[in-house]
Amino acid sequence: MTAAAPRVTTHQVPDPDAMHELGLRLGRVLRAGDLLILTGPLGAGKTTLTRGIGEGLGVRGPVQSPTFVLARTHPSLGDGAPLVHVDAYRLADAGELDDLDLDFEGSVVVAEWGAGLIDTRDSWVEAVIERPRGVDDEEETDWSEAPVEARTVTITWTGPRWAEETL
Repeated sequence: MTAAAPRVTTHQVPDPDAMHELGLRLGRVLRAGDLLILTGPLGAGKTTLTRGIGEGLGVRGPVQSPTFVLARTHPSLGDGAPLVHVDAYRLADAGELDDLDLDFEGSVVVAEWGAGLIDTRDSWVEAVIERPRGVDDEEETDWSEAPVEARTVTITWTGPRWAEETL
């Protein structure tokens, strides 16, 4: 049997509130065992999206960037799956991700900077966030500190889990 081709959806996100809302919608379709890879430059809105996902999943917050701890687990406030929020920026390969001993089957795992770590999963979602960069934009800045500029979020749904379901 041939595997289904990945499905792609594109979302225009005008501001941080809309990014949060997109995350909220994602959180409502994600369940235990799901892996979401987030790709985009610093300040693109990866953590804003993840905050929305956490709210959609109904987990204990606040959801913050896990930069200094590599992975942070947010338990469910109900009977849903916990959220494991990973900052994979400093991880060299999938083996180092395995060393974190994350509960992939019992949690929703959101991995910022996680591209290239998905080679052992049957199904996953990747969200690529693009933001405009001005000619004089030499420093990366947090979305909250920069002028509000729209983002384009391209979501690729890969594997049998996502053969039918998307946003």
